[in-house]
Amino acid sequence: MVALTEEMKTAFRTMKAFPVATASKDGWPNVVPIGFVELVDDETIWLADNFMKKTLANIQENPKVSINIWGPETKGCFQIKGNVTIVTDGPEFEKMQFTVHAKMAQAPAKNLLIMKIQEVYECAPGKNAGEKLL
Repeated sequence: MVALTEEMKTAFRTMKAFPVATASKDGWPNVVPIGFVELVDDETIWLADNFMKKTLANIQENPKVSINIWGPETKGCFQIKGNVTIVTDGPEFEKMQFTVHAKMAQAPAKNLLIMKIQEVYECAPGKNAGEKLL
């Protein structure tokens, strides 16, 4: 696993919705905006499953996920890649449900997706686009 830099963590905190990409075992891509995404520590991201259908099906077939961090406030562009584990009960799941319900009481908070960061890439236009950072 890799640990995000302070610059990357700061950029992460500016995001309001995160483009999250998955692919089926056959390679069909899916990208959705997800609002309930939390950087837990330097190498772990939590995603709350409220309304996932294709995303959840893809993760069940292929746990590889990519999250894009970009926006006018981020001062950079990063693509974070890692593997996801689906959690449906236990203390981490309950903490995610509490956090989601505090922000949106009617949200179902069906599953907790725990992503372990494995790679980070530059995605800003220019000569370093696509370069592996971590």
